[in-house]
Amino acid sequence: MPPEPDPPYLRIVTEIRRRIADGELAPGDRVPSTRQIAKEWGVALATATKALTTLRLEGLVEARPRVGTVVATRASSSPVRRTTPPPPPPSPPGPEHELTRERIVRAAIEIADSEGLAALSMRGVAARLGVAAMSPYRHIGSKEDLVLLMADTAFGEKPYPADPPPGWRPRLELAARTLWARYRNHPWLAQTGPLTRPLLLPNLMVHAEWVLAALDDHGLDPTAVLDLHVLLYSYVQGIAANLEQEAQAEAATGLSEDEWMDRQSQALQAITTSPRYPTFTRLTASLPNGYDLRLDELFEFGLGPLLDGVAVIIEGR
Repeated sequence: MPPEPDPPYLRIVTEIRRRIADGELAPGDRVPSTRQIAKEWGVALATATKALTTLRLEGLVEARPRVGTVVATRASSSPVRRTTPPPPPPSPPGPEHELTRERIVRAAIEIADSEGLAALSMRGVAARLGVAAMSPYRHIGSKEDLVLLMADTAFGEKPYPADPPPGWRPRLELAARTLWARYRNHPWLAQTGPLTRPLLLPNLMVHAEWVLAALDDHGLDPTAVLDLHVLLYSYVQGIAANLEQEAQAEAATGLSEDEWMDRQSQALQAITTSPRYPTFTRLTASLPNGYDLRLDELFEFGLGPLLDGVAVIIEGR
């Protein structure tokens, strides 16, 4: 009787092991993401996540926030080739190692940070934690509930100082940069809900309370105060939404931002040589190294004029 074929995830593991062993993937190189694995091997995202989890447990790969899964620097050039699925890692004794809501949320955040929110699934989280597929449901009812818990945890990182800086403007600057840092650390966070359906999360309300307190007692009516808060929040979220969208585009095309722009040279030349866009042509021609769109610089550049407008409203009354 012929032996049963290896399960799909193990065939993926074997192939990526081979690429590492043969030097096709060197330490620090990105390995295929869950989305790329799912597309290349025609498997579900949960299967792809299980394959990467197996490689991670073997010490061959490691997840790096905002980078993805890479070959571990300690990975052996000749890893052991398994023919059977590796056993799950032993669970150390003690309550801190039991499956808890906090562990599930942290594991989910790690997946979203490295692979994107679209790669997140309850099965994938279970695979990452080395537990049964249905185990997370004993602590969290659904993926939607999990995303809300993830967002609340992410928004709650690094609290505001106990003593606010003097003046409304420094307080709003601190609020905007604090939110930007949250989105920078967790690009998926800007994708969790539209502005018109706000997330009623305790830790997000901490940001709102900080801004509202800075705007209060300046003679503005309550609607204006709330509008200014939403305006500031939407400014930060609107730019931050491009962080995850760029990561999704790179995963889908396999091209970095610079590589994609290089492929647009013909289209750009057609625009700059057309008489229909004289202002654009003149401005871009005046930049010897071209125009580089950098989101961090754009955020800082726009924050000043935005707060200047708030000053007109507050101080011009």
